Amino acid sequence: MPSSNPRALIAAGSRSGARFDWAATALAAIFTGGVFLDGWAHTHGRVDDTFFTPWHAVLYAGFLATALLLVGRAAWGVARQGVAWRRATPAGYGLALVGVACWVVGGPFDALWHDAFGFEADVEALMSPAHALLALGFGLMASGPLRAALQRPPQGAWREMPMVLSLTFVVSILTFFTQIAHPIPNLWGAGRGPASHALTELGIAGSLLSAAILTAPLLLLLRHGRLPVGSTAIVVGLNAFAMGFLYDQGRYPRLVVAATVVGALALDLLRAVMRPEVSRPRAFRTFACALPAGLTVAYFVALAASTGIAWSTHLWVGVSVFAGVVGWLLSYLILPPRLA
Repeated sequence: MPSSNPRALIAAGSRSGARFDWAATALAAIFTGGVFLDGWAHTHGRVDDTFFTPWHAVLYAGFLATALLLVGRAAWGVARQGVAWRRATPAGYGLALVGVACWVVGGPFDALWHDAFGFEADVEALMSPAHALLALGFGLMASGPLRAALQRPPQGAWREMPMVLSLTFVVSILTFFTQIAHPIPNLWGAGRGPASHALTELGIAGSLLSAAILTAPLLLLLRHGRLPVGSTAIVVGLNAFAMGFLYDQGRYPRLVVAATVVGALALDLLRAVMRPEVSRPRAFRTFACALPAGLTVAYFVALAASTGIAWSTHLWVGVSVFAGVVGWLLSYLILPPRLA
């Protein structure tokens, strides 16, 4: 029986509880794992021209489980509370239902695309319109806990962890679809011989793009005071591990991943010392500069300790400096100066 006070029910059910957020996060983690497992199969020649593969099974199982949770929660709200679908969904999860719709449409669209134009090879799979629609749907579904957390007051670190992991999934799907320019799978600057001109240019652009993708979301949470201690290491570390897993070129990417995690931990300590906050804009902008610059330096230090660096000192130091400039510029976008 619906309550005689629908507004009270709407207010009571407008925010997701901890169990729902953790359930959504756990299923999104399986979903993300399916994406990267399918990507690993593609980079290791484990796929053929068929839709029915073990990798797709994990990927679509993750989608179905996430979709059932989201649709089931909305249906429960409609049945028990007698409210419209858009109000039956917890705050922040409405767009996640749009993401489910993207997959409902994108899955058949992908199959039809394959029938019409054949199966994609190599980088074509990243550029396929059908896959772009699926990537959008994934982002909307995986970011539900993130949006839900940003619509309620800050809480304890454990309660904020679904938000941090949700952000990690969103960052990871962005780096997955820009993997052709990502420094970990490609090991830009690695080697002891001279690097080719074309690969050097792509490596510079890719390093700066990856710096922006990692830095902007972290600064956004920092801007809202929602970046718990250790969050930088969690987001950066899990993303680095996922990108290294895609290609798994032996021990060298593992050293780079480890160095990236150590660099992120050092930046977490630096943040504790600097206390970058909205009320301290100089500290905020300094940390925004140090974040990508520090991670880039850690990357090149790992290369120097493993494969050696083919790039000149001018190049790799310059790229690290410009990565810091990217973070500094992003700080003005996320924390604009107050207008007089």
